[in-house]
Amino acid sequence: MRLAASRFTSIIWSGRSIPHNNGHIFWKRMASSQASELFGLKDPSLIKFQGLIDGKWTDAKQGGTIEVFNPATLQKLGTIPEMGLAETKEAIAAASKAFTSWSTTSPKHRHDILMKLFALMQEHHDDLGRLITIENGKPLAEGKGENVYSASFIEAVRTYGEQIPAVSSNIRNVVIKQPIGQSIMTPWNFPSAMITRKLGPALAAGCTAVIKPPPETPFSALAIAELCRRAGVPDGVVNVVTTMTNVQEVGKEMCENKAVKKVSFTGSTPVAKLLYGLAASTLKKVSLEAGGNAPFIVFDDADIDEAVQAALLCKFRGTGQTCVCANRIYVQSGVYAEFAARLTEKVAAFKIGNGWTQRQIRCRTHGPLIHARAAEKVKKHIDDAVALGAEILTGGNHREGTSFFEPTVLAGVPPEALLNQEETFGPLAALCQFSTEAEVIELANNTDVGLAGYFFSRDVGRVWRVAEKLQVGMVGANTGLISQAVIPFGGVKESGLGREGGPHGIDEFMNTKLIVFGGLGM
Repeated sequence: MRLAASRFTSIIWSGRSIPHNNGHIFWKRMASSQASELFGLKDPSLIKFQGLIDGKWTDAKQGGTIEVFNPATLQKLGTIPEMGLAETKEAIAAASKAFTSWSTTSPKHRHDILMKLFALMQEHHDDLGRLITIENGKPLAEGKGENVYSASFIEAVRTYGEQIPAVSSNIRNVVIKQPIGQSIMTPWNFPSAMITRKLGPALAAGCTAVIKPPPETPFSALAIAELCRRAGVPDGVVNVVTTMTNVQEVGKEMCENKAVKKVSFTGSTPVAKLLYGLAASTLKKVSLEAGGNAPFIVFDDADIDEAVQAALLCKFRGTGQTCVCANRIYVQSGVYAEFAARLTEKVAAFKIGNGWTQRQIRCRTHGPLIHARAAEKVKKHIDDAVALGAEILTGGNHREGTSFFEPTVLAGVPPEALLNQEETFGPLAALCQFSTEAEVIELANNTDVGLAGYFFSRDVGRVWRVAEKLQVGMVGANTGLISQAVIPFGGVKESGLGREGGPHGIDEFMNTKLIVFGGLGM
């Protein structure tokens, strides 16, 4: 295989589901009618129950399937193929072949295709938002909001070379950027946006991709792949391999195959470390957006109303299932009681339920957790904190037989509580009291990860001090919302490597090459 035809690939990965080997033919034959009934889409052809390899929708060679369920109702939505090593190799070969031509197309050509994809995501906004809600469980407003956010990553980002002054008048130094190719692995909490945040800049740079979506929420990724085809993305440029049981062999192949030159992953820190080790076998370029444990700090001089509203959004968006959500809320002693009371009042008014049913769309504020294991983790963190002296101010209950968990506020949480050591990834606001700036900086930085951090203060000097001292990749000063398509999203320490979004994000999918022109006779 020629090198030019192999510098391509991208992998997307995450999630677990229940494997099932029967009924896939039924679901495939009934795809249109079932999609209309279960998903309620205006365009049922967006629902795909197969993987995509070299422009062809395909089943698993061994016939295995994975059942996918609506986390709010536990209703079966359909099945996707349980693909394995053979399909992964085929997808990598297809992407490698397509890289030869796609990487040499003009930036204008790729831009025009991406703008068609952007327009298609806007045209199908309602359907894509509903799809996110049904497979992920988040409220419909959040599902539609995610589609807007997801589409924003498709608006192609420009990249530029540079000229570097030379030491001699007889030469010129020129730096150019060339596509490397990538592999994308994504989580279930943002089933659409985590795809496009990687795929948008990858395609813009001239890379091809093999995407491994999460088995819990595969349909958004498959719908995006379908829209890529409609937008004119050539066969083989975007491939989707679905798997769950075979995830280890699929991931290993994606990381160790020499044709793959770039791996981009979003998920947990333990899995990020595993993939990093596998990718090291061929010294691949990697982007890893791993776990967080975000501190949210409220100082005595903060605007309390503003801080409470920000905490509600930062902590409970997506039912607390975001990697940048506040995990440890530190409140200075002078405003602790007031902040706790106001936050508790707001959280107590939240309503959980199935946001897809027409009766509940407007009144429900939060959906289920992705599965029962996630709810069990929230309960474990609450029980541990209470045993150490914390108090439940509101919530704290898990609906038996479901993955719904009441939004919860805990007060008096001690530093040694389990929830201060690891991400909860659920609707649990844990309040910890502190006295001094130095104390809270030490508490905030006392973790192995460092993705995001937030704080509220009206003291200009403190704003600069704290922003610089927090050991995180992103800081929200007097805001709880930082995610945007134009920013360099990423962390430090064990929260990962590289950045996604904006010009920093597209650079992750390109190689920097120096060309020295000599013999100019100047």
